[in-house]
Amino acid sequence: MKKILFICGSLNQTTMMHRISKQLSDRYDCWFTPFYTNGYLEKLRKKGFLDFTILGGNFKRDTDNYLSVNGLKIDYKGQKNDYELVVTCTDLILQKNLKGKKVILVQEGMTDKKNLFFYTAKYLGLPRYLASTSTTGLSNKYDYFCVASEGYKNMFIKNGIKAEKIIVTGIPNFDNCKRHLKNKFPNKDYVLVCTSDSRETFKYENRKKFIEKAVKIANGKQIIFKLHPNEKTERAFREIKEYAPGSLVFSEGNTSEMIANCDTLITKYSSVVYIGLALGKKVYSDFNIEQLKSLIPRQNGGTSSVNIARICEYHINGLMDRGYSINEKLAVPVPEF
Repeated sequence: MKKILFICGSLNQTTMMHRISKQLSDRYDCWFTPFYTNGYLEKLRKKGFLDFTILGGNFKRDTDNYLSVNGLKIDYKGQKNDYELVVTCTDLILQKNLKGKKVILVQEGMTDKKNLFFYTAKYLGLPRYLASTSTTGLSNKYDYFCVASEGYKNMFIKNGIKAEKIIVTGIPNFDNCKRHLKNKFPNKDYVLVCTSDSRETFKYENRKKFIEKAVKIANGKQIIFKLHPNEKTERAFREIKEYAPGSLVFSEGNTSEMIANCDTLITKYSSVVYIGLALGKKVYSDFNIEQLKSLIPRQNGGTSSVNIARICEYHINGLMDRGYSINEKLAVPVPEF
């Protein structure tokens, strides 16, 4: 059986990789690795300086646990086998041992706003990871890029990514938002505030101002805060208690189900905003809402993993190189949203 390596990262990225692999595991030998790196970044990782990223800390612990609980075959850093295909959710860092391999990049979710770091990375060669996810796709060191929607395809092309590499497949975890409406979360009709890990990743955030804004929007309605998994929970609990007394706070739980039961969603920079928009919730975000609406991932009934797996299968067997028509031959037709 031909071997495929899935490079994981956050729990969102890891579950996406797992869902794609499920469509291939009966025909291919699928292996998984937590995210890894090389050189001086690896030295920093070993010393714990990168624990706020997917290279360590909570992100890596959650991924390690997920891979173990689900009994997936682990090949850390892809060192055990020679792989015919590698599937990854980010190209902000591309590992040295991917050189010469067939690589498929899968969009993980929302990308950050473009800023000065984006342009210096694009035009001056600054490391892409310093510009965060705004530079997704700019490595150009992959063969195909599976993206969430036509809106994102157009945005990535404007960013400078080659159009012929981009395939609109939808992305797992964000392609069937209606399924979250059936859930056991007990609360209903509240204002949900999904916080960010901006401060943990050395970005500026005025948390007091953000909480006070949420209180004003709620206007006396019940507020529920869902904390980011990478956030310092003790500090967050303390701030919410001070500036939004009476609010409910969850550091764990199914965020998608919480969104399904709310009537208003407040975020800053989070992919969960797309779940709220897809479900018709009133949404507040630091991004332009109309722009976000144009980027909503395709709602294709949860078939994105099938579509991406088909691209993987075509590519690993050389069918893409022979001009095989992807758009006409997807395993499950993808309707327009």
